[in-house]
Amino acid sequence: MPAPDFSVILKTSFPMPDRAYLRPIDPELVPGARNAIDVCLRLKPQERITIITDTATREIAAALQREVERVGSNYSLFVLEHHARRPLAHMPEIILDDLALSQVSIFAAQTQPGELTARTQMTSVVNNHKIRHGHMVNINREIMLEGMRADFLKVDELSQRLVERARQVNRITCKTPHGTEFEAELSPKLKWLKTSGIIRKDKWGNLPGGEIFTSPQNTNGIFVVDGVVGDYLCERFGDLKDNPLTIEVENNRIVDLRSKNKDLRDEFGTYTSTDENSNRVGEFAIGTNTACTHIIGHILQDEKIPGVHIAFGHPYAEHTGANWFSRTHIDCVGRDFDIWFNGEQVMKRGKFLV
Repeated sequence: MPAPDFSVILKTSFPMPDRAYLRPIDPELVPGARNAIDVCLRLKPQERITIITDTATREIAAALQREVERVGSNYSLFVLEHHARRPLAHMPEIILDDLALSQVSIFAAQTQPGELTARTQMTSVVNNHKIRHGHMVNINREIMLEGMRADFLKVDELSQRLVERARQVNRITCKTPHGTEFEAELSPKLKWLKTSGIIRKDKWGNLPGGEIFTSPQNTNGIFVVDGVVGDYLCERFGDLKDNPLTIEVENNRIVDLRSKNKDLRDEFGTYTSTDENSNRVGEFAIGTNTACTHIIGHILQDEKIPGVHIAFGHPYAEHTGANWFSRTHIDCVGRDFDIWFNGEQVMKRGKFLV
């Protein structure tokens, strides 16, 4: 498909895909975009891809679009604001219908409060049609220049070694110098998954990739969030190093929240009170993207930093085998972890020993 010479802004009511092309493409975005298309998604000329973006992310979407055109694949591109009012109550049907026609897809857009349902509708189509889907929520230029430039083949090798060991243990403990002392009890009935950035049709993944995760059978302890929290709270509160959130968990539920930042404490408490399982630990994960070396204040990349992160809410039951559900999901990232698998140390101060 030849590159157009100009951008066409379509009205919301016009029921067709959009064009996000910007000329010239920022050359600094090209390596990350090419990594996404060639390495992570392995797009082939005979395949079709759907790109979903928003007005804030069109520059990155344009770089991705250019790489799709280089490969020669057929594609559709949708700018969310051209098809529905934000925050999205539901994913527009035109997008879901188009997505079902594709073998590959990308969601590169910023989060807004209350949009998890819309994104879940999108990933349901992805799951049902076994689409290789790259989830680039809150992607920005900094992430394109750092985490998206990782050697994802090496990240995949590390992730595979780690997930094979994790599947053999029933207890993982972790500590940090900042006060985290946390233990997860694991069940063989709950699957470990690898989302290393090499995306396959059986499990969509975030980009940049680099983590292994499961839904724990039980967790207990103190988890100090001195990295970032997820969803739309991430943009508001950023790096929490100077004002961490301390979460006390008993039997997989939040029993206490403490922070000098009262707004953070209260908003996190409200978020994790949305439904009956919003305060339940749904995810226990270990970041494996060694290109991510420092907190930047964005959950998409920061949760991939080598170390532990947990999430409260939806346990990705469709993949882990958990038998419960939540309408919310919020990640929590700390710093400088020591990690033990059944008492054997596998990480010291954020560096893998495996």
